[in-house]
Amino acid sequence: MSTSHIVVGILGTAIIAIYAVSSGRLVATDTQWYRSLTKPAWQPPSIVVGLIWPYNFAMLTTATWVVASRLSSTHHLVWLASLTLSVLAALLWAWLFFHPHALFVAGVALVFATLFAVPLLVISFHASPVLGFAFVPYQLWLVLATSLAFGYSAAYPTAHICHTE
Repeated sequence: MSTSHIVVGILGTAIIAIYAVSSGRLVATDTQWYRSLTKPAWQPPSIVVGLIWPYNFAMLTTATWVVASRLSSTHHLVWLASLTLSVLAALLWAWLFFHPHALFVAGVALVFATLFAVPLLVISFHASPVLGFAFVPYQLWLVLATSLAFGYSAAYPTAHICHTE
């Protein structure tokens, strides 16, 4: 593996590590505010959430290294840019949802996180069909999370950016 491939792998891994740590700090499901919300009927149980995120982070890290080792510099650039933008949008959702409780805007942030992840899915399939199929649960999770965000927004339409806990 060349130095540039290693740099791509390290950068991607760093982005994913920032995603994991930051989301752990921003997502506050143990607050009174969150516990008081009526959950959408399609929200999975917390055990599913606890299982899917380690899988997602491991899969994203594995995919980053496979893409780094097998694909071109153009793929590397698109991968890192899409990963960064998707992660930033997902972290923006976490902050908007759990802190100022801007539920609708948080949903919009997840739309962008989901859209920015589409090139990651395509590139994963290009690197390896097995990797592409392994990436599908992450993409589906983003779609589900987006629908949940808008479900909360519909249930609490007066929640806005100025709301405080």
